[in-house]
Amino acid sequence: MFSGSLVFTGGGTGGHYFPAVALAEGARARWPGLPVAFVGAQRGIEARLLPLSAWAHGLLDVDGFMGRSPWKAAQAALKLAKARRSLLAIWQRQRPWAVIGTGGYGAAPALLAARALGIPYFLHESNAQPGMLVKLLARRAAGVWCGMDAVRPLLRGARCLSVGTPVRAAFLRDFEPLATLAPPHRLLVLGGSGGARALNEAVAALAPALLERFPQWELLHQTGAGGFQALEDAPRHPRHRVVPFLEHMDQEMEAASLVLTRSGASTCAELKVCGRPALMVPMPGSAGDHQAMNARAMAGEGRARVVLQGPDLAGTLGAAARELMANPVLLASLARPEANRAVALCLDDLVEFGNPPAFPA
Repeated sequence: MFSGSLVFTGGGTGGHYFPAVALAEGARARWPGLPVAFVGAQRGIEARLLPLSAWAHGLLDVDGFMGRSPWKAAQAALKLAKARRSLLAIWQRQRPWAVIGTGGYGAAPALLAARALGIPYFLHESNAQPGMLVKLLARRAAGVWCGMDAVRPLLRGARCLSVGTPVRAAFLRDFEPLATLAPPHRLLVLGGSGGARALNEAVAALAPALLERFPQWELLHQTGAGGFQALEDAPRHPRHRVVPFLEHMDQEMEAASLVLTRSGASTCAELKVCGRPALMVPMPGSAGDHQAMNARAMAGEGRARVVLQGPDLAGTLGAAARELMANPVLLASLARPEANRAVALCLDDLVEFGNPPAFPA
């Protein structure tokens, strides 16, 4: 599975997993015969989605370190060491061409094994604040691909290249302009990621009054699997639809006139591509406060309004949503599509470093 392959590793959340998928899709299109494989963790989004995909993959028993008790952190370190040893044994016999890591604790075993064996590895950091793993491994990486310019000064001594954040193949197309959308206008709420409970509860509280005030609007609310049943069972407005997960995010964003969301880097990149205005609520306590930094960057580019999570989230969020929904000119000013060339730039850099091995066409 691994001999001569291009290995992608990253996961835990969609912000780490989906850029890896986007890069893998680009590599498969560019080099149809090149073996491509994924390495991830037995928990996290990759454990659910990789078995449903056609990608060759291996899932390892590893856990994260952040926010753990000393005992749990020690257990996580032992699991990481065991997973790394397992990959070392395999890759000594089946050596990959290169390894590309997109972050998350699930990427640690593969990247550490690649470093130990002298296998070229590349890192992609989507956020304005680098993760712990990227900071640890950046100096010896063949390249660090940065989603935002702000991260480069924080990785001194690393070979950094600004590329943006890769988006999945479904987003690499032309999107309907915001101005062509007809009523009912859709407020799309993406509450299905880590830390979604407060956002879900705030939206449930504000939705009835908001939808009564704006009869030409409807609300599609992705809750995440954990928050779905409670909201599904609770009374809600007839135009407030809840779903646990949205499969075709490109189509859902295209149909939206406003997107209410956290501010993960992948979501920011997808919003830029499809040119949809955003109302962002950064997740408090994100590593390095990267979500707040991402949201500020989007607001600074004139693409989003930002609401910080506080004691009366429903009230402040409702006021911000009313301002946007009542003002089509303001919404239009936040809707500026931007082409995404991140995949091409990353793969071009990969070839600059070294051509792929010979493989069947």
